[in-house]
Amino acid sequence: MSTDFQQGRTALGARLRELRAGVSQRVLAERLGWPQSKVSKIEGGRQTPTKEDLAEWARAIEQPDVADELAARLQGIESHVRSWHRQLRAGHGPVQDALTVEYERSTVLRAWEGAMVVGMLQTPDYARHVFSRYAELHRSPKDSEDAVRARVKRQEMLYRPGRVFHIVMWEAALHAGVAPPHVLAAQLDRLIGAVGLDTVKLGIVPLGAGVAVPPANGFWLYDDRLAIVEDWHAELWLDDVPSVSLYRRVWNSLHHSAVYGSHAHRLIARARAHLDMA
Repeated sequence: MSTDFQQGRTALGARLRELRAGVSQRVLAERLGWPQSKVSKIEGGRQTPTKEDLAEWARAIEQPDVADELAARLQGIESHVRSWHRQLRAGHGPVQDALTVEYERSTVLRAWEGAMVVGMLQTPDYARHVFSRYAELHRSPKDSEDAVRARVKRQEMLYRPGRVFHIVMWEAALHAGVAPPHVLAAQLDRLIGAVGLDTVKLGIVPLGAGVAVPPANGFWLYDDRLAIVEDWHAELWLDDVPSVSLYRRVWNSLHHSAVYGSHAHRLIARARAHLDMA
């Protein structure tokens, strides 16, 4: 969890404690019908309240007019850390739609992905398996078909002039068995075709290549204004200059370790041949 997020949550807890002055935690918990431990955790910055929690809190302390202020504070925190638990309540489809807006706003898009084929280059079958696995992990609605349609629709941008997709992947991503072998084989064939697209610059960091930083979680850079970083529990949407600059340095470092063109083609073909021999 990011330091900025935790600081924001702690500050919100302090504000709630300030508003509670004159009312004990026990009495407030009774008014809310909550365990006292929940009140304590929220005030101590150890639990994130929902917007509904904050509205109930404002009513319970007889200050309903502060509900909007508290909701704004919560939104400020969550604009940077978007938990998968909350994002996926309606499934993966709406998440894909929100991302498409950022793609539309951008001219130069840079990506790093070390665990699987990057979404912008996934085949429908490969994407279907990825979405299904994440739906099982997060126990979210299984709307894989809606999510696949949204992702495939966004891939139309690959064939429009005016944007550049500069994608760097780790060679390990070519071998990850997130889909059955025949699906992965078709996916690798698709990657070979992507090497020749005018709008795509596809680099592969070979296994064993020297890297200045350890390859870690995947992320996208949207021009130089936004970094979206994926973690198991959440996406981080970072638009402050220091954070975006940091991820740009990480991307540049991995880019310098990657191979392109015919060298990248050979690595993909080698992974494809490995499937044929399996």
